[in-house]
Amino acid sequence: MGTLIFLAVLITFGLYVRKALRPEEPRPQLSDEQIKQKWRELGFYCERDDDKKVWTLTGSRAGLLYFPDLLLGYVADPQNAIDGEHKRYGPYGSLEIMTWHEAGLDSHAIRGSLAALTHLAELVEAKLATAQAGEPISIREDYAPESRYSLVLDVRDDWFDPSSKDREGLGATAKSPAPKRE
Repeated sequence: MGTLIFLAVLITFGLYVRKALRPEEPRPQLSDEQIKQKWRELGFYCERDDDKKVWTLTGSRAGLLYFPDLLLGYVADPQNAIDGEHKRYGPYGSLEIMTWHEAGLDSHAIRGSLAALTHLAELVEAKLATAQAGEPISIREDYAPESRYSLVLDVRDDWFDPSSKDREGLGATAKSPAPKRE
């Protein structure tokens, strides 16, 4: 029995490593307007800070509620039932959801079994039900307390545009236009 468990873990780990080492697909070239639209369609802005070890989703309460929908859509897709399967979201593919035998948050993905990802969706919905703008919500302890990374929901006001957080991708270093003269 122990040998079978060992082999199952070994095979699962091999699948994970194979997918992790697979070369990334090139990102499509998007215009600034297309990038803005993709953030708006997602409903929130996503960024991972490896120094602080945190995934931050920034959006209005309504926008952040797209995240549980995204998780439940991922769970409902039968192709995602195997450990190591994953999907990327957002205009840069920076948000990765991954099927894995244990719940976790790391520099690679937000991962877990389909049951764990469903639980995460329920946690996010419950936390957002009473959330107020300006109150960040941390989810690590309730989802994956052993993880090195945390998941933070940065709740903004109802009119928040998630594309406004994307300074780097939208050329924030470009010069501002000169003021109009009358």
